[in-house]
Formats: sequence, structure tokens, C-alpha cells
Amino acid sequence: MKYSIIFFPLLVVAINTFGQTKQDSLEIKQATLDYIESQHTPNPKQMERALHPRMVKRTFWKDKETGKDYVRETSTESMVILAESYNKKKDKFPAVPKKEIKFLDISDRTASVKLIADEWIDYIHIVKLNGAWKIINVLWQYNDSERHK
Repeated sequence: MKYSIIFFPLLVVAINTFGQTKQDSLEIKQATLDYIESQHTPNPKQMERALHPRMVKRTFWKDKETGKDYVRETSTESMVILAESYNKKKDKFPAVPKKEIKFLDISDRTASVKLIADEWIDYIHIVKLNGAWKIINVLWQYNDSERHK
């Protein structure tokens, strides 16, 4: 009994210190939405808000001449430029784009989410630095991997 009186308050403190909060979950979701929605409605500032300056986005691709697979990388700078220009004509997404977010794992300062968009999926790592959740890594693929050519 004496030990449970000591243990229980320590457990409560540990949960509050090391677990994510509801606010963290909302901010992680918002970073993910900023990432995809900045492409729906061209908005480079929204993309920049979502991404860490050293974010790297990767996918696999197949070289048409050699038939060999390789990894393609995109930087934060490229994604901000993409968000400014990709969908200017409003022809890259359906009228109501799909943006399903699945939380895979959340810790006090790191999170993994899966974004299921219209024609692709993104596995996203998000980190909390200086009180803000920022996307640090993205691994994506088309739903139809044959499109990676």
C-alpha cells in the first residue's frame, strides 16, 4: 500500500511529462493539412509553415533508359516553390480532394502519420522543435506504383 501511494503520483507525473497532449495532436494534424492543402490552393506560406527548413521528401523512381530503380529527393525549398505554382489552373486535384490522415505513432516530440491523398500516399515524420510541430521527412508513392517512371 505504501509503495502504491508513492508509485501512482509518479506515474501521473510521467504521463503528463512524456505523453502528447490533445493540442499536440491538433498541431500535428494541422501541419499535415498545411502540407497538402497548400498544394490544393497554391499557398507557399502555408507550405513553409508546415515544413522544417531541412525537410527531405523522397520517393522511388525508375529510370526509363536503364530500367533501374532509384530514389528521388525533394527539399523544403522545392516544395515551397511547388506550392506556389503546382495547381494554379485548379486542374491537379478533384473538386473535393481526398485528405485522410492516420496517426501511426505520437510521442512527446515525434510523430508519424500516413496521409492518404487522391492518387498517392505520404508517410510523414513530424518533429516538435521550439514548441512547433514541423514535417522533417516524407516518403511517398503513387497508389499505382507503375506511375513511378
